[in-house]
Amino acid sequence: MLSNIAGWVLAILFFAIGLINACWGNDFEYGVFIVLLSIVFLPPVQGWIKKLTGFTIPLLAKVILALFILWSALGVGELFDKIHLMLEDLWGQ
Repeated sequence: MLSNIAGWVLAILFFAIGLINACWGNDFEYGVFIVLLSIVFLPPVQGWIKKLTGFTIPLLAKVILALFILWSALGVGELFDKIHLMLEDLWGQ
């Protein structure tokens, strides 16, 4: 139950990070890449992968992937600057 909730929360968070990067700034490809990676965290996709291959993605791999996404978005991807651009674009501030 808790892992399903965490999966949905991380998937939505990473999807939003990818969407912001794809639509604001100059990182369209990076944003699409993050959106695609966010799919890994969706519980239905995890079940589908297990049904299709018989294997699941190990928890350690998902933790490392989550840390990589956060590190790249917050550090290299300048997420806060892009959020500022998004807010200016949407609300004209």
